[in-house]
Amino acid sequence: MPGKIFFRERTKIGEGKKSPRFKLVAVSGVDLSLLAKHLRMQELELIATAVGAELVELKVDQKKKDEDVEIK
Repeated sequence: MPGKIFFRERTKIGEGKKSPRFKLVAVSGVDLSLLAKHLRMQELELIATAVGAELVELKVDQKKKDEDVEIK
């Protein structure tokens, strides 16, 4: 069984920002240490391929995301 890398889209990032959009949540079944908590999708895909893990996206409540973005 391959390992899994769980991630979700960040909620407090505005549209069109040039910062990483995804937050690493958990890793299961893979011996992996990461220094960054916010990553781009391309980075997540490269890491998953290199360690033989599957990417699992956790859905974000769109209403909550919209409220967080409007506050900023």
